[in-house]
Amino acid sequence: MRVCVVGAGGREHALAEALQRTAATTVCPGNAGMSLLGVSCTAGPPEDVDADLFVVGPEAPLVDGLADRLRAQGKVVLGPGRDGARLEGSKAWMKQVLAEAGVPTARFGVFDSEGPAAEFLRSLHPPWVVKTDGLAAGKGVLVTDDVDEAVADARAKLGGGRRVVVEEGLRGTELSLMALCDGSRAVPLAPAQDFKRLSDGDKGPNTGGMGSYSPVPVVDAQVVKEIVAVAIEPTLAALKDRGVDYRGVLYAGLMLTSEGPKVLEFNVRFGDPETQVLAPRWEGDVAAVLHQAAAGRLEDEPRFAADMAAVCVVLAADGYPENPRAGDPIRGLVEADRLEGVHLYCAGVAEGPVTAGGRVLGVTGTGETLQTARQRAYEAVAKVGWEGMHHRTDIAAEAAAHAR
Repeated sequence: MRVCVVGAGGREHALAEALQRTAATTVCPGNAGMSLLGVSCTAGPPEDVDADLFVVGPEAPLVDGLADRLRAQGKVVLGPGRDGARLEGSKAWMKQVLAEAGVPTARFGVFDSEGPAAEFLRSLHPPWVVKTDGLAAGKGVLVTDDVDEAVADARAKLGGGRRVVVEEGLRGTELSLMALCDGSRAVPLAPAQDFKRLSDGDKGPNTGGMGSYSPVPVVDAQVVKEIVAVAIEPTLAALKDRGVDYRGVLYAGLMLTSEGPKVLEFNVRFGDPETQVLAPRWEGDVAAVLHQAAAGRLEDEPRFAADMAAVCVVLAADGYPENPRAGDPIRGLVEADRLEGVHLYCAGVAEGPVTAGGRVLGVTGTGETLQTARQRAYEAVAKVGWEGMHHRTDIAAEAAAHAR
């Protein structure tokens, strides 16, 4: 089988690594770091690539209708069309779908002017959440315990015809659970936990994700079953009722509250950096399973190694997330990738190699326990560097300390 992974980031690198175990795989367009570490990359538009399966990584081309254009050419595509991609393209529309499907989520309001937004914010209890109604690469969300900051953020995000979604803040344990969908059926992947805040201790601004780990010790098969039943399956059914043939990944960002799991957001693609910890654990013929889902006949369930844990630490460029600097030479990339139990996934890497984006590398360590995986990840991190590089030092620390 020939597979084309569309995208240029660490998620696409991880998917390509898993796919190329059994399939001839190329990433379009990919990046120089991937090529340096042995992944085939193809320049030009995906529409010009000849492949048996297309796996679309990022959300922006899905919202822009890439899957529709490829399917119009007779291609088999894992990724929703423009209609299904609205689930991530508009947070307001997503909330409407959740309400229609009866999916547990935070109390919310959608606003296009400051006054009503501020009034609604002041009616809620902390923490307060303000989201841009549109794509923001994971950075259009404010979570704060200061209502005046929330009101100011809503004001800043409004304007030019834009809207904001204001939500009550939820307390509990965050979780990422992705499901593979074939239009009618949804099968969960292994749970993972993501770290959105920039700095240790969950401080600083929201980012696209500064690290992740899997498995999640506090999440057992029963919790996964409950999430699928109350969140993922009703959403897939609501989409089908709207005439959406959803073939791709449905990614639920959740809060495990005292009242049960509640959906924070839905994304319409593989998570980043969650994929960087799922790909090494994914067993069997990944290409065959993804092709089944894309073709609308998912038969084989994804399998993940029960005796393997994975921890991913994201290395960011100077100035990320507000104003990342590019062009800094990267040292130690190949050497770190050769370490036992280590996978380097290149995101913002250009020829040189030099930095070329905010999140530059995902360094994943694997092992029989989270503690071993974490140790290997940070040993590899110590061998890589560039001027201004920064990362969190507490990824999976708490989970590893409490896991058996």
